[in-house]
Amino acid sequence: MPKNTPYSLPKDSKAWQQAVDSVASLLPEDINLRDFDALQSLPVFALIVVLPAHVSALDIHQYVQAWVDKQPNWHLVTVAEDKEANFVDIAIDDISFSTEYIGTENPSTEATVDSESFTASKQPFVPAQVFRYLLVPVTATLMHPAKKTAAAHIIDDQLTTSLRRDLAEDYNNNHPDAQDVALDSQSLVDCHILSVGHMLRTHKLVCFDMDSTLIEQEVIVELGKMAGVGAQVESITEAAMRGEIDFDDSFAQRVALLKGLPTTVLDEICARLTLSIGARTTISAFKTLGYHTVLVSGGFTYFARYIAEQLGIDEVHANHLDIDDGEVTGHVQLPILNGAKKAAIVAQTAERLGLNMSEVVCVGDGANDLPMMALADLGVAYHAKPIVQARADAAVNVTGLEGVLYALGYPALTSTQ
Repeated sequence: MPKNTPYSLPKDSKAWQQAVDSVASLLPEDINLRDFDALQSLPVFALIVVLPAHVSALDIHQYVQAWVDKQPNWHLVTVAEDKEANFVDIAIDDISFSTEYIGTENPSTEATVDSESFTASKQPFVPAQVFRYLLVPVTATLMHPAKKTAAAHIIDDQLTTSLRRDLAEDYNNNHPDAQDVALDSQSLVDCHILSVGHMLRTHKLVCFDMDSTLIEQEVIVELGKMAGVGAQVESITEAAMRGEIDFDDSFAQRVALLKGLPTTVLDEICARLTLSIGARTTISAFKTLGYHTVLVSGGFTYFARYIAEQLGIDEVHANHLDIDDGEVTGHVQLPILNGAKKAAIVAQTAERLGLNMSEVVCVGDGANDLPMMALADLGVAYHAKPIVQARADAAVNVTGLEGVLYALGYPALTSTQ
């Protein structure tokens, strides 16, 4: 598959470490600036603001600095890129999908999906600006581990809320035709407030959910549509993703509704799936940066392996779709890959690779993803349900999947052309 490399990211950048070093005088005297666990225990925060290109005229630094100027107990440092960092090219495929695939649920049948019908997003990612800051207390009273949680909540409540409000007001004043923005200021900016320890650590394993994360659809809903029970399946799926009903029960209910569905429709469903914006770019970036990539899904292996193959993901874990005589049986194959199983797979994968959980990142959108996200050093919600966004370390809403890279502290993708 032909590739091009029009974008780059820094590998092994010391930008965040240099920012921490610059405020050494404000940190406890006994702190080791290379002890990331010790630094993570303190209320020293990475502030990452992501702004889509269509609102690029707004001066983010002005808003952030204005808030800090009203907070005499906090010091703001702009994180500059490490001039010595090695920038690596991020390869992006020229075409959407390979046509070479044999479905694992029915190995005697070759998939007939063509690359034109199975299209990825129209753009490789959402153009954006990324502003990176370090927020450090200037008083000994605040510089204490016990103050960390309260400080993070205060910053989030005050800075994020005011930033979104002011940006929405400014944007609407300058774009009178964009009436919907005032109702959804969250779509204007992502504001990540994270312990600086997350930025300083080298992560090596990244695990993704599939449905509504790597792809735009919920596959089981697509199966339901083919079986004539789409509305019922979608209703159960939405409730499960919100955490309102047990995943195992919801999974069994949905699979039962698929009884009698012919396996001949599986490739047709594959042909209708679309990658999330930024999915290809993001996986390519993580692999270039040296990460081991994993797809761990509560969906089905037939589709998960296909998506993983197209994206070049290293390994796949998903549920098996029970088939007999060319039809879905409606029975569940145990064990069900639920939220707890997802977390166990992530932990087992890290152990097998000789990694600590502090080197792991997990990305998802539903309640079923929360256990693995809680286990990881950084759990990122992607266009997620409210319950997931509230409990995640960071929430991506204004970009494509490449926003996960920004939540990890990387700068905006840079054009090399």
